[in-house]
Amino acid sequence: MTDARIPTTRLGETGPVVGVQGLGCMGMSFAYGPTDAGQARAALDRALELGVTLYDTADAYGAGDNERFLSPFFRAHRDEVVIATKFALAIPPDDPTKRIIRNDAPYIREAVEASLKRLGVDVIDLYYMHRRDVNVPVEETVGTMAELVREGKVKHLGLSEVTADELRAAHAVHPIAAVQSEWSLFSRDIEARVVPAARDLGVALVPYSPLGRGFLTGSFADAERDLTAGDFRRQHPRFTGANASSNAALLAPLRAVAEAHDATLGQIALAWVQQRAVTDGLTVVPIPGTRRPGRVEENLAAIRVTLTDEELALLDPIAAKVAGTRYADMTFASAGRE
Repeated sequence: MTDARIPTTRLGETGPVVGVQGLGCMGMSFAYGPTDAGQARAALDRALELGVTLYDTADAYGAGDNERFLSPFFRAHRDEVVIATKFALAIPPDDPTKRIIRNDAPYIREAVEASLKRLGVDVIDLYYMHRRDVNVPVEETVGTMAELVREGKVKHLGLSEVTADELRAAHAVHPIAAVQSEWSLFSRDIEARVVPAARDLGVALVPYSPLGRGFLTGSFADAERDLTAGDFRRQHPRFTGANASSNAALLAPLRAVAEAHDATLGQIALAWVQQRAVTDGLTVVPIPGTRRPGRVEENLAAIRVTLTDEELALLDPIAAKVAGTRYADMTFASAGRE
């Protein structure tokens, strides 16, 4: 693509102004197998050159390693970037391989201080509750988060994987700038209630995994066969065995639309997500993840692809046919609470 910078939009009614596509940084040091740190740093630089300003991480990504990896880039470009990180997935002392959900005030305060230290900054631009602990009222959790705003440690608040009712309750305590949930051609459950609630409240949607964790790009067809042993997608039911075979066949209409636009599968999948801003009437800023500058350019080019009504209709039935759940343990998602 050319070096023209991407357009901007605002997260929430009073949130930060960001490029209309962000960058998911998890895979740069965690979850998706071996990575080339030099290429990942080049991807960060190229994204910034092209107008990407929202960079997404979390304290749970590599037990803080992802925040540490991003710290030099953030500090070098502090006035140009919007730093989004998250809390809630804690490491139990008796098993460092597991994660438990915590939303209690003492943990939140401990988590924000640790993230600030790892990131090497004085304030976090967008602080998300990563997952919902149903044993703690969401009003209490957001109340603690609001205290962090008043103390100058956090600028704006976000939620991840929440229900419509949880979003409304949280927003009544303090303005929520963004809700992060999985949203793609393979995952559309939030459209029933969360999207309308976000639209009513003026909250932005930040879709994670808009490329179906890479499956929608055609980069792999079976996680157990095609991905390295350390890749956590091998644990996802959609990407292994009979489910993978069934889901790979669902890419046929995506290939047809991509051919018509002389585009990649990933660009069409991303264009579909970007276009939800128009079709659903709210701010949508997807955060596809990548570790290569060339892929950054490819993803951003999707912003300039407009799908016709006929093409949208062709792609619409895909999600209903997907085999397998998003996670092996769906307690980490909001769908079961709606």
